[in-house]
Amino acid sequence: MVSTYFSYSYITRNLKQSLARVEQQTDVAREEAYYKANIGKVKTVDDFMKDYRLYHYAMKAYGLEDMAYAKAFMKKVLESDLSDPKSFVNKLVDKRYQEFAAAFSFNGGATPVAQTENQIDEMIDLYTATKKSQVDALADDSKYYSAEIGNISSADQLLNNDRLRNYVYSAYGIDESKWPRDTISQVLRSDPSDPNSYVNTTFASQLTGLNAQLAQAKSDASAADLKIADYKAQLSQPGADVTQLNIQILVEKSHLESYTKSISSLGDQITTIGGFVDLAGAFEFSSDGSLPSGVSAQTAANVTITQKRFDDSKAAVYSAASPLNEAFAARQFRTAILKINSVQAFVSTPAVYDFALGAVGLDPKGVSEATVKAVLESDLSDPKSFVYTLKDNRYVELARAFNFDAKGNLTTPLVAQDSAEVVEIAKNYVIAALKQASPQQQAAVRAQATKDATAYQEAIAGIDSVSDLLANRPMVDFILVAKGLDPKKVSTDFLKKIFSSDLNNPKSFANTQSDPRFADIVASFNFDSKGNVARLPMMGPQKRDQFRETQANYLQQSLEQQQGDTNPGVRLALYFQRKAGEITSAYDILADKALSEVFRTTFDLPDSMASMQIDQQAKVVDKFMKIKDLSDPAKVAKLLSRFSAMYDVRNSQSIDQGQSPLLNLFQGSSSGISGISESTFLAIAKLRAH
Repeated sequence: MVSTYFSYSYITRNLKQSLARVEQQTDVAREEAYYKANIGKVKTVDDFMKDYRLYHYAMKAYGLEDMAYAKAFMKKVLESDLSDPKSFVNKLVDKRYQEFAAAFSFNGGATPVAQTENQIDEMIDLYTATKKSQVDALADDSKYYSAEIGNISSADQLLNNDRLRNYVYSAYGIDESKWPRDTISQVLRSDPSDPNSYVNTTFASQLTGLNAQLAQAKSDASAADLKIADYKAQLSQPGADVTQLNIQILVEKSHLESYTKSISSLGDQITTIGGFVDLAGAFEFSSDGSLPSGVSAQTAANVTITQKRFDDSKAAVYSAASPLNEAFAARQFRTAILKINSVQAFVSTPAVYDFALGAVGLDPKGVSEATVKAVLESDLSDPKSFVYTLKDNRYVELARAFNFDAKGNLTTPLVAQDSAEVVEIAKNYVIAALKQASPQQQAAVRAQATKDATAYQEAIAGIDSVSDLLANRPMVDFILVAKGLDPKKVSTDFLKKIFSSDLNNPKSFANTQSDPRFADIVASFNFDSKGNVARLPMMGPQKRDQFRETQANYLQQSLEQQQGDTNPGVRLALYFQRKAGEITSAYDILADKALSEVFRTTFDLPDSMASMQIDQQAKVVDKFMKIKDLSDPAKVAKLLSRFSAMYDVRNSQSIDQGQSPLLNLFQGSSSGISGISESTFLAIAKLRAH
């Protein structure tokens, strides 16, 4: 029989070819094709479990074939919330179940919402930042006005300076869309103390008549109110002509509405004229628009008055930015957004609509609801969609902040990485960092790694394309470390080729690499063929990376099982190689019978070692093996070459007979190959008890 050392060495040197040969086997190819063709039809856990071939394919992929009969148990696994440490699956000791649950998205991950918790938090932060920015901008405007008004030498010069003109218009209540610049220029040249000046003859002279009209309109409105009250009182009297009284009430309500509009219009006219008169008195321009020699455009007192009027005109901005009002608006938004289930609901809910538009710097009163609807229904992956025709990044920011489809219904968030992927990357980074630390460094390394993981989780939300990602090398390095790769050996140019690969093409650059982890990294992101963030279609209950991982695991399991049929030692070596990257301590090895056997065989330690106290066993493992070396494929290969040779020495007789007592290592272990752990039996017993 061929030795373990030779068989293992040959397979690992030609792993891609070995897996390709397995994939081409008739039964493997048939099951792989069936899974690919039918997993997209699955909508529920029950659908999945009713399809024998799909269910057993997945169970084999994650080393759970012996548990296929326990469907009630496995259903609870699939329906568990992986983010909840108290969920059913997270209480199981055997990690295979968490891996299996993570391979599907039956629960929670893809639920359509108007905004995720992260998006809500980001919108509230954006609202706060925008309000502060607006207040800071007003302070800058006032500072600029103070610095520049002394340099103005004519009315036209003032009006030609956009920033100064806008400041003055705001301070004196002038609507630029209603008043020609020439009119304002003549007002600035007027002397309000001269009855023949432009501001007095054109505007102030109207005040007496307007005030009289206003008084009359108020009187008429009051009379109409009294009549309406009187008619309503008569309705309850015996013998009342109800029809006629209702007609009279409607007539008076119509009159009241007309008087109310007049009051508003007359009030606006009087306020505008008052502003013009104040504007004329606030500047020192002569009738020709120039300034007398040695005279400034405004006195110091008038500069102060103008700035106060400007601040008063922006009272709403200052009020919205106050901590109390910000907190109230954010609280209302946080509550109301949970009830938004469509674009129509969005535009119909002021607590959400006003807050969201304010957060991106848009005035809710200055934007039509139809425009906002079209923006939120735009396809951000299509450069020709409506939102991009507006040429205003605020609308793009608004569209990105919410999750609506082209019909205005809820859809899944548009993110570079799904939250489950982000959590997984962060967790793996912390594990990788701890592997490299000595026992004395563990606490400090864990604290820093956790801090780095938090920074990654925050930064990934701002990634909109492959270019954004690759431009942030610290993020790239974080991902590489989490995947067990050395950032120093991976260039940005190499990663550009990886991310530009078509994962559906087996001959693409990423898929032809000897290390499949690079393709796995690409699959974990939601980038389209152009490198932009997109909502990639799912295959039933699986995302692209989940599907790829399931198929890769199935091939790996098939290879290991087939090799184990001939030589269990090869299966042990292949299994250890696959699990090495997940080992974080000696206890991970000791908790798995197969991994423990590889360790003892490699270093020619007696089986009786397993009867020692667990802490003593851990000390032995740490004495013979550096856990951090298991992150280095070269060192793992060297260790397993030694194991293969030692295995042949230990099992020469059973190898010649084509069988080995080591087969029982794969029963009752958490090896991920087969068998049922004690925690599993306990969980099944509890399930049956119900």
